[in-house]
Amino acid sequence: MNSRRPQRRSRRFLKWGLAFGLLLALTVSCMAPLSGAADKLAFLSQQDNADAGLAEAGTSADIPPRMLKAYKNAVHLIGSKVPKCRGMRWPVLAGIAKVESHHASGHDIAANGDIRPKIYGVLLNGSGAGGNTSVFTDTDHGKWDATTTGERAVGPFQFMPATWETTGQDGNKDGDRDPHNADDAALGAAVYLCGKGRNLDAATQLRAAIFQYNHSNEYVAGVTSWIRQYSAAAASTGSRSSVKGVTGKARTVLEAALSQRGTPYSWGGGNASGKSTGSCCSPSGKSGAGINGFDCSGLTTYAFAQAGIRLPRTAAAQAGRGRRIPASAGQGALQPGDLVFFGYAPGRDPTIYHVGIYLGGGQMINAARPGTLVRKDPVDAMPGFAGGARLV
Repeated sequence: MNSRRPQRRSRRFLKWGLAFGLLLALTVSCMAPLSGAADKLAFLSQQDNADAGLAEAGTSADIPPRMLKAYKNAVHLIGSKVPKCRGMRWPVLAGIAKVESHHASGHDIAANGDIRPKIYGVLLNGSGAGGNTSVFTDTDHGKWDATTTGERAVGPFQFMPATWETTGQDGNKDGDRDPHNADDAALGAAVYLCGKGRNLDAATQLRAAIFQYNHSNEYVAGVTSWIRQYSAAAASTGSRSSVKGVTGKARTVLEAALSQRGTPYSWGGGNASGKSTGSCCSPSGKSGAGINGFDCSGLTTYAFAQAGIRLPRTAAAQAGRGRRIPASAGQGALQPGDLVFFGYAPGRDPTIYHVGIYLGGGQMINAARPGTLVRKDPVDAMPGFAGGARLV
């Protein structure tokens, strides 16, 4: 937990390097060039939100179903483990696991919750590898972390072996407590966060729980941001939004966009005629070349073209069309068929990095990021709400 902080810091420096490179490069797709020192400074100061928003919008669609099941199972069981705990929700566990292991991304998760290959953190032997300078002597004789030369965090929630020995739980009720099992690890994390009986509905107690997990204000801010996004997704589950009652060009736009649900995201893909192969490369290094689909502004360009409205190709440029709806007006000012924008520095249109089409009921039609499909998402699932524009 705390011991993994240096590794995350080195990754953050890498993100900043990529962000600066982005200022000098890509100007197509959902992105737009930034002009002026103030805009560049805003871009860098908002890099955490930008990376979270553009790279991976926080919806349950980003969580492997078996991991989401483990989070919900832990919430169901926590009352029997820490009866005084209040406010434990799956988005809290998802926020931790997102930062710690990207929900065990790249690993197989068996029906019983076992994760293979096992997830190991950097060896904390003071060597400097991965950014670590602290020495943690072996406590588990390699039982959990497969090494006797030091310690390393284990599993999707990155428990230190010594912490797991005192906090580990049997979440799948197979008689074993294994940090490399999704159910066990999720329940162990829930118990650890609950402490002796926290009320996680209280912001101060939630912050204290996350800070206990990793003594870093930066870590707390990152996890809290993901919890907010997953909470928005959870709140919108089951909400209904459709084109019922929508008429005219707005209905044409929405029907065109909805018809593309399930189409792959392709960086640089999509135009007024429909989906197309994209180009290289997104801020996360993903290429749209060879992928027949849409990016965010490609989807909006296509949908509005079906209503006879031509849009410029980038999200920031699209913000200059129609009647602008400022972010200060809130989501309540949006109507079905409006463009909805997200920026690194809301209020400064040159920093807009993403666009969707408002569907109603707090949802939008969204081409979110590489690796996803065109889908419905909560507007709150992405950071940096920058208002909208009404063209129909």
